[in-house]
Amino acid sequence: MNKTSWQDSLGEAWEALLDTLYMVGVSFVLTVIIGIALGVLLHASAPDGIRPNRVLNSVLGTVVNIGRSLPFVILLVLLIPATRAIVGTALGATAAIVPLTIGSVPFFARVVENALREVDSGRVEAARSMGATDKDIIVKVLLPESVPGLIAGATLTAVMLIGFSAMAGAIGAGGLGDFAIKYGYQRFNTPVLFVAVVILIVLVQAIQSTGDLVVRSMAHKR
Repeated sequence: MNKTSWQDSLGEAWEALLDTLYMVGVSFVLTVIIGIALGVLLHASAPDGIRPNRVLNSVLGTVVNIGRSLPFVILLVLLIPATRAIVGTALGATAAIVPLTIGSVPFFARVVENALREVDSGRVEAARSMGATDKDIIVKVLLPESVPGLIAGATLTAVMLIGFSAMAGAIGAGGLGDFAIKYGYQRFNTPVLFVAVVILIVLVQAIQSTGDLVVRSMAHKR
């Protein structure tokens, strides 16, 4: 088998990085949107929430717990028919967005729920006493007060998505995981495999450092 140097694989590595950024970026945006909505519903319908609903809270909690309990590799396989139905194929970066989003939403929904729970209940009661509606409390009190926690959780979610994308690459989703398997592992090319690992580490460190910086800057302003 032809064994290329890591320098010869930089073009493929760049394309793999772009695929990873694409699938992680899109799935991250979808995860944040859906996760915030689901987390708000979980918090609001809790026994001590602004609109308690035991049945709704139990159903949502069960769905989220099931989603979190499934290993991502198994979820990838289980979602192949759904991915084909939605995207038209189970291969490629676009197809990977479906399992990446479904796999990360339960985690982020719990992050949102916990961040909202940390908001001082006195602020909620004060807003309620001034005639604020449930929507006003969510939009003007709960979410703004929990922004640092949400950003910290979103950072963790983005890092998790990078790991998920690498696993998805192993079964044909493209990206850095696919690059590492195809050009590194299968060709017994350790330097190329090392390049993929370094890129993933740099990407994770950049995201984590940026998220931490934003959280610290917001903490100084509060």
